[in-house]
Amino acid sequence: MNKIALFFAGIALSTAAIGADNNRIVKTGIFPQTKGMVVVAEGDFEPRGIGSYSLRVYAKNDPAYPYDEFITGTIRPRNGTIESLTFADLDHDGTQEIIVTTRYIGSGNYVTVDAFRLRKKNLQFITSIAGMDAKLDAVQALKKKLGKSR
Repeated sequence: MNKIALFFAGIALSTAAIGADNNRIVKTGIFPQTKGMVVVAEGDFEPRGIGSYSLRVYAKNDPAYPYDEFITGTIRPRNGTIESLTFADLDHDGTQEIIVTTRYIGSGNYVTVDAFRLRKKNLQFITSIAGMDAKLDAVQALKKKLGKSR
């Protein structure tokens, strides 16, 4: 009898752990150039404060099925929780880049901003600023960093 009770308790715990993963942070946005969807999400089964995030890009599609046509994606390390997904022309070439911001756990006063370039079906990591003061303008900081590296 005890073995049966332990078996069902194990199933309940496993189900609860899987269900809890549905609470991971997910942000979506429409990429200006392609009008397709961009999705950023914390890694499956990872702690909220550290791990990885995925960045996925989908082609413009029927609005009822915006995630049917996957184009490209990547996985990056994460220190903190996903805060935002934004777009800005960082390198002044007329096309916008994808910017992912994660906020550190603890004081919450620091962020990491990662920038990506999408050209056709190619997603390229451009640069990152880690430990940036959260009060600063991420777009301006990335533009300044890219200006120095050119």
